[in-house]
Amino acid sequence: MTENLIDYLAKFASPDRIQLFDKVVQERTRYLTVVLEDIYHSQNASAVLRTCDCLGIQDVHIIEEQNKFNLNRRVTLGAAKWLNLYHYNAEQNNTRAAIRQLKTAGYRIVATVPQSNSVSLENFDLEKGKTALIFGSEKPGISQTVKEEADEFLTIPMVGFTESLNLSVSAAIILYHLTSKLKGSAIGWQLSPAESSSLKLEWLRGSIKSSDLIEKEYHNRRSGG
Repeated sequence: MTENLIDYLAKFASPDRIQLFDKVVQERTRYLTVVLEDIYHSQNASAVLRTCDCLGIQDVHIIEEQNKFNLNRRVTLGAAKWLNLYHYNAEQNNTRAAIRQLKTAGYRIVATVPQSNSVSLENFDLEKGKTALIFGSEKPGISQTVKEEADEFLTIPMVGFTESLNLSVSAAIILYHLTSKLKGSAIGWQLSPAESSSLKLEWLRGSIKSSDLIEKEYHNRRSGG
C-alpha cells in the first residue's frame, strides 16, 4: 500500500525531485545515529544537523535538560526537514531516558570525550554493532550520566596546544570519518526496503503542497468513496 501511495503522490512532484529522493535514500543509514545532549548554542546544534544530512545520518536524538533545543535556520539551510529528530524533554533524567531507549533499539552508547580509556577515532571498531554517538554541551561536555552509561569512549587525536575542538567541528570530523569507513565496509548499513519506502513517503508529504488533501483523495478513491 505504501508503494502505491508513493506512486500516486509522485505525480505531484517533479521527476527530478523523485530521482533525487531515490538517490539520497540509498545513502541513508541508521547504523550510526547522533545524540546531542543539552546543547546550548543553536548554531552548533544546527551545524551538526546539517552535517548529518550531508553525510547520510538519518536520525538525531536531542536531549533537553537545562537547555531547550532551538534551530538556527540560517545554519541548517533546511537540513532538519529531511531528518528524523527525536526529542527527550519529559523525564526527570532525559539523558538516562534517551540512553535506555537507544540501548533497547540495539545501539551501543559511545561518548565522544577524551579520557584514559577512550578509543582513537582511527581505531574505532564499527563492526561491533550499531552505534549512538553522544556529543555533549559546549562547556561542561557530556554529563555524568553519560559517563556512567556509556559502553565506549571515542576521541579525536590532537597534537596542538589547544585540547578541544568546537562541537560542530568535532562532530563533522567524526561523522565524516566513520561514514566513509562504514560505506567502504561489508557491514549492512543501508536502510531496509520498508524503511526506505517510509522515508520517501515522508519526504513526499513534506514536499508537496496540500499533500494531506491529495492523500485523502487517494484513500477516498481506493475505498470507492
